Amino acid sequence: MQDLQGKVAVITGGAGGIGKAMGRRFAEEGMKVVLADLIPGPLDDAVADLRADGHDVMGVVTDVGDFASVEALRDAAYEAHGAVHVLCNNAGVGAGAEGKMWEHTLNDWGWGLAVNLWGVIHGIKAFVPAMLEGGAPGHIVNTSSGNGGVAPLGNTAIYATTKAAVTTVTEVLWAQLRSVEAPIGASVLFPGPKVLRTGLLESSKGRPEQWANAEPRKTPHTTIESFEARMRAAGIEPEYTPVEAVAEEALRGILEDRFWILPASAQTDKTIEARSRSMLERSAPTYIRIM
Repeated sequence: MQDLQGKVAVITGGAGGIGKAMGRRFAEEGMKVVLADLIPGPLDDAVADLRADGHDVMGVVTDVGDFASVEALRDAAYEAHGAVHVLCNNAGVGAGAEGKMWEHTLNDWGWGLAVNLWGVIHGIKAFVPAMLEGGAPGHIVNTSSGNGGVAPLGNTAIYATTKAAVTTVTEVLWAQLRSVEAPIGASVLFPGPKVLRTGLLESSKGRPEQWANAEPRKTPHTTIESFEARMRAAGIEPEYTPVEAVAEEALRGILEDRFWILPASAQTDKTIEARSRSMLERSAPTYIRIM
């Protein structure tokens, strides 16, 4: 995709953080933007904020863990604009589970998997057939994380597991789109290189009742304040990557048709380049030959 003017982007997790930043950046390029999120209030605020700057933006309340809800998002986008050219499966949560992974509840696992992994699968299932039928150039961006997508942190079993899966899903999606010579690219987005203030640490506030735990927590949820306090107690001053920088990198990744959309970090670059060579030079052609 080279010309984004008048094209349509759908972004899940669009009420704040990376999702809203991508919505604003894409809209600045002349795109029509559909923001999706679970909680109406913040979503309405995000839409109003971008519209106040003259952007063509609409919001659709969506539970990405529910396929019917994602289908409704697709239908709303096509009804409003007649096409979708960019899909960003960006919604994500930190499950906030306590203890070791064998102590996590099934609802902890269920919620993390429903949003972080099934949300991506639902997006692919709902939108890709319609995008292929439309025949226009397009792009899909799935938000992963260095935590799991490259190497897991030992105290985030659920989150890291889901993000590792998102990376693999996107690798296979990329290969299969190429195998049918689709005009649609696929990228995996690795925000960073520093921590982002996206509200991920406080996502428990929007945890649906169906994934509630029967027993109350024994420890407080992590907040950005408690995270910063722990960092400073360890002698580390917290540093953050602006969400606007991630959105800019996502835009460049789409325009350059890059599979890996990652921060400018030498250590991360080396890790990604090694895996990228493996995928592009060996794994992906193998997938294509098999199919």
